[in-house]
Amino acid sequence: MKILATLQNNDIAPRFDLATEVLIAKIVRGKISGEPRTVLLPGPGSDALCSLVIREEASLVICGGIEEAHFQYLVWKKIEVIDRVIGPALQAIVLAIAKQLRPGGIVRPETERSAAS
Repeated sequence: MKILATLQNNDIAPRFDLATEVLIAKIVRGKISGEPRTVLLPGPGSDALCSLVIREEASLVICGGIEEAHFQYLVWKKIEVIDRVIGPALQAIVLAIAKQLRPGGIVRPETERSAAS
């Protein structure tokens, strides 16, 4: 299984169509296998990003806002989409693996969660 998260710096990009890089993590037996890789895109664009998702054979996409047409396209391709997510991409992936990430989720940085415990 692969999870693809749209990036802006280290956070989830606020809009799918404006992402210029993505973080791709391979998941094996419920854990991230190896180091997630960052892929730079030639420029922003929903169609190119959808093509990358398909090419990478991602099973799950984590993103901020996404147009309905692109959301429906990915779902039609049997790709789960968790949208309207805000916060650090790597923590979002970890929460998604644990089935704790929902659409509209606000992910706090790891340091904030540790301090709150």
